[in-house]
Amino acid sequence: MDATAFTPGEASTWTRLAAVLELLPSAIDARLTAATGFTRFEFSVLDALAAADHERLRLGALAAATNATLPRLSRVISKLEAEGAVARASCEEDGRAVNAVLTDEGRERLAAGRADHVAAIRDLLLTALDDEEVAQLGAISAKALGAIDPDGRFAVTRACDAGGSHP
Repeated sequence: MDATAFTPGEASTWTRLAAVLELLPSAIDARLTAATGFTRFEFSVLDALAAADHERLRLGALAAATNATLPRLSRVISKLEAEGAVARASCEEDGRAVNAVLTDEGRERLAAGRADHVAAIRDLLLTALDDEEVAQLGAISAKALGAIDPDGRFAVTRACDAGGSHP
């Protein structure tokens, strides 16, 4: 096997996957933003906060839960805070840390947008697949995550390693 060139099957698979990786996020963002005012990443931040104890997380834990860098997360938290969807609060366990806290406004907007979020993902990806293909895509994605994140830094990787899922 030539290490400098893809096989025809690899080239075809990579080209298709690269197109999905490029087009799917912006297509979901367009649908979700039009319906809720949130991008898919903002939605995932609110969703992670909603699932957390007392609807609050340290920024580092929230970054891991949403597969984000701290600088990216900080920018998004600032935007969501300006919109009234989240608030920053001192961490009671560690005065040096900061928590993001879901507000009533954020909770209401998240709940109102949940059906739109699911519909966008189903319409743009899942309904094109049968049940077996959905399961295969999940298994393939879990293997790819294991290769990309072998140390389990991101919560989604840890969930896959444990046989679970992540919203």
